[in-house]
Amino acid sequence: MLSIRDCWPTHDCQGYSRREFLRVGSLGAGALALPGLLQTKAMAGVGADVLRDKSVVLLFLQGGPPHIEFFDPKLSAPAEIHSITGEVQTKLPGITFGATFPKLAAMTDRFTIVRSYGSGQSGHTYGEVVSGNNPTKASISSIYARVRGNNHPRTGLPTNVLLLPEAVQDGLKMGSNFETGALPTLTQPGSFGPTFAAFNPSGGGDLKQDMELAVAPERFGDRRALLQGLDLLRRSADSSGRISGLDNYQQQAFEMITRGVAEAFDLSKEHARTVENYDTSKLFRMEDLTRWYDMKRASNLLGRQMLLARRLCEAGCGFVTVSDCGWDYHANGNSPKQMAGIYPMGGQVDHAVSVFLEDVHERGLSDKILLIVTGEMGRTPRLNNNGGRDHYGELTPLLIAGGGLKMGQVIGQSDSQAGRAIGESYRPQHLLATIMHTLFDVGRLRLEQNVPREIIRFAETSQPIDHLLA
Repeated sequence: MLSIRDCWPTHDCQGYSRREFLRVGSLGAGALALPGLLQTKAMAGVGADVLRDKSVVLLFLQGGPPHIEFFDPKLSAPAEIHSITGEVQTKLPGITFGATFPKLAAMTDRFTIVRSYGSGQSGHTYGEVVSGNNPTKASISSIYARVRGNNHPRTGLPTNVLLLPEAVQDGLKMGSNFETGALPTLTQPGSFGPTFAAFNPSGGGDLKQDMELAVAPERFGDRRALLQGLDLLRRSADSSGRISGLDNYQQQAFEMITRGVAEAFDLSKEHARTVENYDTSKLFRMEDLTRWYDMKRASNLLGRQMLLARRLCEAGCGFVTVSDCGWDYHANGNSPKQMAGIYPMGGQVDHAVSVFLEDVHERGLSDKILLIVTGEMGRTPRLNNNGGRDHYGELTPLLIAGGGLKMGQVIGQSDSQAGRAIGESYRPQHLLATIMHTLFDVGRLRLEQNVPREIIRFAETSQPIDHLLA
């Protein structure tokens, strides 16, 4: 898929802004060779019988969210261990969450919590978590793109997208909202190569560069006139019957040019009330958050990111990775003392995820969209001398919702100190297997000749999380 850019660019090496993408992306993919490109991309995917009619939204809380303050507060443990926020009763008898999650506590029938999941990592090693250590080292999002194909065959939309805060607000400084050097591994393509890297509408990335096509800047001087001209072109072609004479890929290319892939990325197309419902920017002020040292990596834009993720899933994007940052809670001078950031940041996750779950439910999409909420690790059970928690991989927060899986339960449990799983524990390979069994018919996948054998073997031999699959 190609987009169109100004041939006299003013951007810097950071990439393109969201505004530039939406402005030029309204032309969609206007290349002369576009029909052939679409045909090639479509042929790269597997047969339709392998794919289940599902999408995934992975909300990745970068930095290491504390599992105790999230969904395992352990108020019976000593003060230096239990949740600093207290607890809130959920709809499930005997089950409590950390007190910054009251909205989610009231809708536990919509999702499942896994209390015995741990990433097994004690550092910001995102790649090992999102790949489940599969032989290709590719993230699950890139595996999806490799099996599905990079672009939706009907809409041309990228099937693997990464949404940073920059995707929903212009003017943010690129690179300020994540752990330095770790973000590229969140959607790493592994041995598949950059062709299957995530599309990043915020700017940058190999796939974004592949979508460039230079056009004279005066073409973009009047966006309304440009769109009116394209609409006139479309109506003229319709009335003359020329569209009906095109083959499937030529028609698709025409539709992409005249309707525009970027419409799915444009929140102004959404109902104002829906945008307001999702909005988390009014929950706290960024100027207050950035005073708290390390919290400069965070944002108050998660609600809009989640809304955009839903729009993309509806438009045919099969895997959307949403990055929420600022979850490194050592309280050591690089993050607020006493983990004070858990109050605004936990409240933002509570609001954004609960609105997302209610929205997809009302739209009849709960079984079609699988939501995963997790991070690269959890936090130590015992508070350190600054009232913070350090890196810890034995237990990690994990919320799973929708996708046709079994909801309304808590799977597994931790010991009395929230330090280890009691009984069977789960690791990233179990999570990856669960996602693959949700997205693909694994029995039919093994018959596909153009899918790497390593992926097929992984899907066949890895065990999904018990009690989730119907």
